[in-house]
Amino acid sequence: MKPVFEITKAAYFDAAHYIEQGPQDHRYRKLHGHSFKVEASVKGEMAPAGWVADLDTLDAALKAVAGELDHGLLNDKPGLETPTLERLCLYFAERLKVQFPGLSRVELSRPTIGERCVLAL
Repeated sequence: MKPVFEITKAAYFDAAHYIEQGPQDHRYRKLHGHSFKVEASVKGEMAPAGWVADLDTLDAALKAVAGELDHGLLNDKPGLETPTLERLCLYFAERLKVQFPGLSRVELSRPTIGERCVLAL
């Protein structure tokens, strides 16, 4: 049996959003911003090159998607009209899965307020 590895890269971005849920005076309804951390993991056997996937390529792809969102209003992005952590995980997964078929996990967090969401694929 060949060993299975999981590699992970992280990227950071800052973005604003609002969520139209709950009572009219709920704090989520107000435009506000967060600092986000996103991690993407790729799982698989070691390829002939000696790795699961090229970490530089994963890093560039992850940072490119984070760059699409950085310093913007998340609600303006198709698919993120209600930009929850769960929907953000799906947003990253959809964009990374084509290039990284072994994508196994996407984790989005807001470290300054102690929140995170993990999408296991």
